[in-house]
Amino acid sequence: MNTYNFYDENFINSKIFEEYMKINSSNGSLRLRATAASEAIPIEGVQITVYKIVDNNKIIFYEGQTNESGVTEKIPLPAPKLNKDIMDIPNKAVYKINAFYPKTNTKYEYEVNIYDNVCVLQNINIIPEILKEVGDIIVN
Repeated sequence: MNTYNFYDENFINSKIFEEYMKINSSNGSLRLRATAASEAIPIEGVQITVYKIVDNNKIIFYEGQTNESGVTEKIPLPAPKLNKDIMDIPNKAVYKINAFYPKTNTKYEYEVNIYDNVCVLQNINIIPEILKEVGDIIVN
């Protein structure tokens, strides 16, 4: 399996990119929010990868991490155009999310549907653990 970065120039000039963009000619977006304690505590530093497997190729659309508020930037993602004649079953693109929290060495995996002109919020619920760092107790 080959791995490509969606924004890499070599990938943009590839047949895989061309075919993918024919199907997903519009845009939706994604924002991720990592929290603990019933969404009361934002979790900074969760490492995020958003990707999709297309024809046995892994395409990475985003790599980053949550900020001090526990959120990522708004991530633009290709999505199929909305067909207004078939509103009861809207077209969607399905992306995979890997979230890794290094302080607890915990990995979370999600799938998310992205729709034309819609910003989807995906919550990442970090399982609380008590960690001792330099004598302080921190809930993560």
